[in-house]
Amino acid sequence: MKILNYLEEVILFAAFLIMTIIAFGNVVSRNLANISLSFTEEITINLFVLLTFVGTAVGVRRYAHLGFTLIFDHMNPLFKKLLVLFSTLMGLVLFGILLWYGIQMVLFQMDIGQTTPALGWPQWVLSSALPIGAFLCVVRTIQVCVEELSYLSTSGREGDEAK
Repeated sequence: MKILNYLEEVILFAAFLIMTIIAFGNVVSRNLANISLSFTEEITINLFVLLTFVGTAVGVRRYAHLGFTLIFDHMNPLFKKLLVLFSTLMGLVLFGILLWYGIQMVLFQMDIGQTTPALGWPQWVLSSALPIGAFLCVVRTIQVCVEELSYLSTSGREGDEAK
């Protein structure tokens, strides 16, 4: 998992760096040379999709998403486990749908040979951000579920021993 952690961090860093550089370059070229670089919008939008999905996966891994735990904290261990399983199932349904339709979209774009308007690159290359990001979210959702269930199992046993 350390390799996956590192890969996610590198993707986030590179995507954000490239977005910043090309957006800055476009602003400078518009103000100094009165030239707008149309390809920058195409790259920035697609990198933003990649950044969003990989960032979501990292957020899941780091438990960084907002949560309201008042009810969860007062549940017994069985209901906590059921709630973890339910939320994992809902996350897997969401990310699974995104993964499935993302793969279908990429395959369709490959079949018809769709290219990007400004650069003429194969569209599927940039659209791959959706299924890749969704796959990372599936992996991280399962990882967090296993960690949470493991934690609940060990904390439950410790609580029983204290009684």
